Amino acid sequence: MSNKLLFTGSEWDLPLIEKLWSSIDKLAREKFGLDHYTPQIEIITSEQMLDCYSSVAMPVMYNHWSFGKTFLQNERQYVAGIQGLAYEVVINTNPCIAYLMENNTATLQALVLSHASVGHSHFFKNNYLFKQWTDADTIIDYLKFAKQYIKKCEEKYGEKRVEQLLDACHSLQSHSIDKYKKPARLSPEAKTKKTKQWEQYREDTFQDLWRTVPKAANKVAAQEPTDAHFPEENLLYFIEKHSPILAQWEREIVRIVRKISQYFYPQRQTQLLNEGWATFCHHMLMTEMHDQGMIDDGSYIEFLQCHTNVVSQRDWDSKHYGGINVYALGFAMLTDIRRICETPDEEDHKWFPEIAGTDWLETIKDIVANYRDESFVLQFLSPKVARHFKLFSFGVEEGKNYLQVNATHNDDSFLKIRKTLSEQYDLSRAVPQIEIVEVDWKGDRWLYLEHRTKNNQRLNYQDMKLTIYNISSLWGFVVKMEYTDLDGNLLEDIK
Repeated sequence: MSNKLLFTGSEWDLPLIEKLWSSIDKLAREKFGLDHYTPQIEIITSEQMLDCYSSVAMPVMYNHWSFGKTFLQNERQYVAGIQGLAYEVVINTNPCIAYLMENNTATLQALVLSHASVGHSHFFKNNYLFKQWTDADTIIDYLKFAKQYIKKCEEKYGEKRVEQLLDACHSLQSHSIDKYKKPARLSPEAKTKKTKQWEQYREDTFQDLWRTVPKAANKVAAQEPTDAHFPEENLLYFIEKHSPILAQWEREIVRIVRKISQYFYPQRQTQLLNEGWATFCHHMLMTEMHDQGMIDDGSYIEFLQCHTNVVSQRDWDSKHYGGINVYALGFAMLTDIRRICETPDEEDHKWFPEIAGTDWLETIKDIVANYRDESFVLQFLSPKVARHFKLFSFGVEEGKNYLQVNATHNDDSFLKIRKTLSEQYDLSRAVPQIEIVEVDWKGDRWLYLEHRTKNNQRLNYQDMKLTIYNISSLWGFVVKMEYTDLDGNLLEDIK
């Protein structure tokens, strides 16, 4: 038996978990130069895992009936055998909280530590979207505040009133995301300086004629906020700042829902790359552990069986087909990128001249840090991977009533496959684009929204009515929405 062997058999205990992590952590940092958060490892039951599913895996979350509904749905599917449970769940926090199932074998515990506590954690810490939009050091403290604040509001103002507010906010949270950074707020010193400059400007440009303007007109004009900019795609942000009817405690709850939704936005943009990297990472680490004699042949075969199940891709005509498996595609692309870097052929030099023959580890770490799903596919999907997944593009030509293949991996039309597939990972095509374009500040305070269509895909009429209803409940006045195409042409309006 090798003196490096960490375990034999399937049984494990907490000292072994600690020993496994110490070895995996050292290997990841020293051998592969990975940079991940220190993990907080939690061993949980199947029921606790279902509870994680219902509360977006956060250890602290405010109360809402939708979380209980999700728990019951998942529990019934799990008991009926329709749905399985993940081997692990990991959270973008510092320390990185990793939940491991208690019924995992020792080999699976090593796998999920490599996958979650190294792979996902490295991604959370280094990908530009997470660095730009999330703060892993403070999210748990903020969730504690949110839970306590909402509980106090329920006690003071009533559970029903708070629940109705949360219902409206939850229905709009997908339309309450900042896709670009807003200008940073001024510091107190900068605000003071700007105020003094404004006062000096008013003094220098003073006109006595302004005394003759009726006071009523001044009062109406003053009601229009100077910090409202159009169009505004973040609906809850605008409502929080400018709703004429919300009390201060209601604005704070709107802000809580908005900020938590924003925190999870990068995960929705990087599922393919994130899961692909974590899968690539666990394969790399477990293989290295086997090569160094840390796990035996039996454990490595068990690992390979599990890994194969994770990256299996069901055929399109299978009754269990659910689209492209993000684990399979992400892992295949990153594995192929390593091949292109190490042993490029003529086809690779044609399609990837910038990475062919380069250092594979540095290239992949750069991709993990600087790309999201649609740009990852658009830039790095190769003809070899397209052949493996049997990808092609087809459509209907004008004037014809049959489908025709218009792109394959064999020629330059392959770029069309890249583009078409990357669009499937573009959230702007999956989430309807709704923007606030105008407010009648000086009149009836009507709120005007605009829904822009992509590929002639429009909101369901009932969804449209519910969206308007929920916005109006938070705004307090009439809300009107217009359907327009990408050129701004009006298709329909409703209020």
